[in-house]
Amino acid sequence: MPSRFLLPALALTVFFVGATEFMLSTMLSPLATAFDTTPAHASWLVSSYALSYAVAAPIFGFLSDRIDRRRLLLVSLVLFAIDGLALTVAPSFGAAIALRIFGGLASAALIPTAFALVADIIHAHRQSAAMGTVMVGMTTGIVAGPVIAGILTEAFDWRTPFLTTAAGCLTTFAVARRAIPKSKAHHSETNRRRLGWIGEGSITRPLVAKGLWNGTAVAGFLLAGEVLRQRHGLSVGIVGISVSAFGLGLLLGNLGVGRAVRLFRGDERTLMAALLFLIMAIGTFMIAPLPLEGGLACLTVWGFALGLAAPTSTSMLATRSEDDKGQVLAVSESLNNLTILAVLPVAAMQLEIAGSARTMLVFGVTLAIAVILTIADRRIMDSGVAP
Repeated sequence: MPSRFLLPALALTVFFVGATEFMLSTMLSPLATAFDTTPAHASWLVSSYALSYAVAAPIFGFLSDRIDRRRLLLVSLVLFAIDGLALTVAPSFGAAIALRIFGGLASAALIPTAFALVADIIHAHRQSAAMGTVMVGMTTGIVAGPVIAGILTEAFDWRTPFLTTAAGCLTTFAVARRAIPKSKAHHSETNRRRLGWIGEGSITRPLVAKGLWNGTAVAGFLLAGEVLRQRHGLSVGIVGISVSAFGLGLLLGNLGVGRAVRLFRGDERTLMAALLFLIMAIGTFMIAPLPLEGGLACLTVWGFALGLAAPTSTSMLATRSEDDKGQVLAVSESLNNLTILAVLPVAAMQLEIAGSARTMLVFGVTLAIAVILTIADRRIMDSGVAP
């Protein structure tokens, strides 16, 4: 019988990964000041993290099937905490970038391992509910991270959010060490070196599309706080509270997936509807001269649409990839972060030079490609043509 602290420990694990990544959306200006650079250059603290995560996620996903998952998760928690502590004493911007790369490696091990542990330990008939419980941890981190970071940065300084998340990871380590049962290393012959799915258009089309729209939506959110600050002259703390509207929408979207799929009669229709809402929300937020209330409403719809689209698309990919779902979903995480890496610096530079309307042109290109791929995929699948 699994410990009653197992799912809370895993939820806390992904909570701190989400909080640590998304809290930078309210901290670009303070970090730029601390390291004597610009907010646009400070965004590389996000991009470098995303790059290392993107490269390492499939590797750690592969390793987690072949070594002790419990040990991998515990070691990664400690390394993630050390990274946060070290960042607060980084002597230069270059050192901070290097530490963010290290943090991305640790988080790339934590996410796939946490969900693999659920599949290992929880009985099949309870796994969906257990996965949902752990995923709420990630969503809560996305919601709470910017708020906590904004308040702590304003009350103390930019180091305090990193010290807080480091302490949280060490606390989670202590809980997880007792809650996660010891087990032998897991070896999977079924999934070993299976790459045949790469040639399957029914998988690669939605996989690439998801990487583009998901990564673009996240990159846009990471700049949303700076957009609000520039438009309305908000303090760091108020920006943190304001962008939590995105997280609230994301949580509502996660909770509403089942109803949405029934309403739109299928995953594919739900995904298309969610993408349309997503594009409308991002475009309106970036282009229209909205009052603060209008901006917050757009952020809420933005998060809600992403909260519907992400699990729906993940379900589609898992169903189509069958025995290769572990590899496919790991690659999906990598593509999301590669898109953030490619889009965020360019968008941040456009925001600094020309404003948010020009920034939307950057987002528009990747979103348009994603929609074209999604529409093409649906037509091909509906026609019954072999991929």
